[in-house]
Amino acid sequence: MQTTNLEKHTTENPVSKFFLNNFKQLLLEQVKKLKPNSVLDVGAGEGFHLEMFRQNKIGKKLEGIEYMDEALLLAKQMHPKVTIKKGDIYKLPYQANSFDVVICTEVLEHIEDPTAALTELVRVSKKYLILTVPNEPLFTIQRILRGKNVLKLGAHPEHIQHWTSGSFEKLVAKQCTIIDSKTPLPWTMITAKK
Repeated sequence: MQTTNLEKHTTENPVSKFFLNNFKQLLLEQVKKLKPNSVLDVGAGEGFHLEMFRQNKIGKKLEGIEYMDEALLLAKQMHPKVTIKKGDIYKLPYQANSFDVVICTEVLEHIEDPTAALTELVRVSKKYLILTVPNEPLFTIQRILRGKNVLKLGAHPEHIQHWTSGSFEKLVAKQCTIIDSKTPLPWTMITAKK
């Protein structure tokens, strides 16, 4: 069963906060470098990243797509100034080349057909994409160290795809040109150009 990201973004665990803050700071830096007028966050969850972009005055048009009703409801309550619509990563409700930057963080590892999803993300992007996934096996190791799913050797119960940084780069490079690849532990973050 899919859960929202609320727990991750509001954790008081100092180790988890450290990793997440490092991730958010790098994401913010990567988006700022691209100087976008428009950003689409696919799998926007409760809108934490869009709110971060809004507060940092990034882009004139910020939108998000989320398919989980619970996350959409929380987004409206917690971040009422950001626009998040219900949608499906395989059929985004936008024309081709609609956004300067399309971001998709911590989504592709949850879905059956990441190649089809990536094709759709590329379609709606005018130029750039920022994609993140857990960097295996580092992600699983850090989960064990934090006492998460120890009996299942740290495996995240909702992840059906597993990539090292190199294997994720190969997936993305089939459809885009990779500009930058970072590893904010325990994730891989790729900035790509279509």
